[in-house]
Amino acid sequence: MSFIQNFTAGAKIVFERVQTRIFWQNFAKVAIPFFIVVTLISLLINSWAEIFSGDFTAVAEANFNDGKWETFFGSKLFFSAFYALYVTNKKMK
Repeated sequence: MSFIQNFTAGAKIVFERVQTRIFWQNFAKVAIPFFIVVTLISLLINSWAEIFSGDFTAVAEANFNDGKWETFFGSKLFFSAFYALYVTNKKMK
């Protein structure tokens, strides 16, 4: 088989899986915990000292104020969704 035939056959399989309810349930089971863990780790890395000193206004200023929350959460949502799609598709047979 050629590359294009393999690609279209694989795309049909993935498209059929994505249309099922169980796929999206499994997607949520992977994406939500992954998003929470990545967010917590990122906050700890970015604002370790401020979090443990209890200075949450500094944490908010460094990570969320002035539109920073969009990039902070946007990148994590994107990577969580991508990872969950990959894992869910790989685990479903």
